[in-house]
Amino acid sequence: MFTKNANEIFQKSIEEYHKYDDIDKKIENPYPQDKIEHLLYLKNWIDTVQWHLEDIIRDPNIDPAEALKIKRRIDSSNQERTDMVEYIDSYLMDKYKDVNISPGATINSETPAWAIDRLSILALKIYHMQQEVERNDVSDEHKDACRKKLDVLLTQRVDLSSAIDELLSDIESGKKYMKVYKQMKMYNDPELNPVLYAKK
Repeated sequence: MFTKNANEIFQKSIEEYHKYDDIDKKIENPYPQDKIEHLLYLKNWIDTVQWHLEDIIRDPNIDPAEALKIKRRIDSSNQERTDMVEYIDSYLMDKYKDVNISPGATINSETPAWAIDRLSILALKIYHMQQEVERNDVSDEHKDACRKKLDVLLTQRVDLSSAIDELLSDIESGKKYMKVYKQMKMYNDPELNPVLYAKK
């Protein structure tokens, strides 16, 4: 199943990042560039670095100038994240381009890659909630509360994985078809953001 492979890759990426726990650590993607595994690993690495940037910027004592730098990195990371989702969808569109679409086939409310994006974020939630469960410097109440949340997250991963695999199966059999709309984010575009084009 697609998501079994994806979840293993996400876990591998997260564990590799946490060997260093460094937002500036250069990625060492172990998969060939022409494979979907390469895109999945890169996608999760971007998500993992951004997860930690989001932690850093919430430090109440952070220097304002440093906070602005981190905010700019988060903005850039969000654009990378969106680009990666679109790359994954493009890969899948090409993979299924010769499928005969059945009469009455329907379109899904989101593309496979946006669901995969949620699966990648979910892997991070599970990893960090597991860390909270295993902490030695917190109360039993804290651990119990986090264990309950972890159980929910694990169930959510099972459900989301099943839904993604079913969607991909339906696309492969022609029961559903893909249509990809580029996100067209306006705030990063100097031609579309009024704050940016007003300064020209």
